[in-house]
Amino acid sequence: MHNTLKTTILLAALAGLLVAIGGALGGVTGMLLAFVFAAVLNVSAYWFSGDIALRMAGAREIGPEEAPELHRLVAELATYALLPTPRVAIIDSPSPNAFASGRDAQHAVVAVTTGILGLLTRDELAGVLAHELGHVRNRDILVSSLAATLAGAVTLLANLAQWSILLGGAGRSGDDEDHGSVAGGLLTVLLAPIAATLIQLAVSRSREYGADETGAAIHGQPESLVRALEKLEQGSRLQPLAVNPAAAHLFVVNPLVGGGLSTLFSTHPPISERIRRLRSMRASALVA
Repeated sequence: MHNTLKTTILLAALAGLLVAIGGALGGVTGMLLAFVFAAVLNVSAYWFSGDIALRMAGAREIGPEEAPELHRLVAELATYALLPTPRVAIIDSPSPNAFASGRDAQHAVVAVTTGILGLLTRDELAGVLAHELGHVRNRDILVSSLAATLAGAVTLLANLAQWSILLGGAGRSGDDEDHGSVAGGLLTVLLAPIAATLIQLAVSRSREYGADETGAAIHGQPESLVRALEKLEQGSRLQPLAVNPAAAHLFVVNPLVGGGLSTLFSTHPPISERIRRLRSMRASALVA
């Protein structure tokens, strides 16, 4: 509930930013056109999200005959989650990681690397797969698409507003008040896309916490996911995954190594905080 509320607030902030930039541009029509344009692009990406994600990650779909134990585990966890059994895919990479995608539960796909299969125990792998099914159950692809639509519309409007201010300012007399207005407006439209990106990334981080919580409930063993996250953090640092940065947000741990200020622009929350929250869930269950 906490993560859902946080996501709602963040999406509302993105919508408010879109309205503000629309006002700066001076017209509702431009705002609506930008939103529709961004929506068309992202609805297409959402509708074909499963296949697009597989291609971007270099994954290939596999049948039960190729990986019977993996298919059995995915089907077992899908039953616990009250979801249809998703398609299963594999990525030929020593870097340990996994992701889920698909526009809804009926079109979901779960992908794992060969590295994660060799690193984790069955219980730990179950914790990771339950996390990915948590994304499916929470409809996170839809939430991410909505965030991307709003952020994309803000960026498009900001670019239009930037040119409008610059061209409008060039034709004015050298009035100090006019110059101040132009500078202030230009600063606003330059900062708006950065703010939209930060909010979009905050939505992504919030959904990771939500998937951890849902996945732990599906599997019933938060500690299994804790152990998996500890191994995956170390493993992904030793063996980074060569993947398109646009697909980084899909994975259970960030496949792109970074630190310092880059954490502000990270699609994933810190592993240490995810582990703390999972252990808090376990402690609460023990008290109850």
